[in-house]
Amino acid sequence: MVTVTGFNERQRKDGTTFIALDITGGVELIQSSTTGRYYATVRKCSIPSTFSKQVAESIIGQRLPGEIVKVICEPYEYQNKTTGEIMKLQHSYAYQAEGEMEAVGHTRISQLELA
Repeated sequence: MVTVTGFNERQRKDGTTFIALDITGGVELIQSSTTGRYYATVRKCSIPSTFSKQVAESIIGQRLPGEIVKVICEPYEYQNKTTGEIMKLQHSYAYQAEGEMEAVGHTRISQLELA
């Protein structure tokens, strides 16, 4: 299950706007590749919607069946805002509805706020 945690207004190339929902998965423990220590984190992504701001506001907290999955993508650079470290990443996160094979809303790490 994932939870709708917020929304933001985005602009298309043609100048029109739409609402993107911010969704967050469950807590998971990840082992650091540099220190070997475990830390808790959540996967996040955003998905496009046809909702107005009012509707998006009203569904914050709603849970949806599915999960946030890691998707391989073209390499890009990401700067950790806390440490300043620049990393080269080759993945993004996307929402995959329960029982579906296709993922929606590919979101690069640089587009997310750190949890």
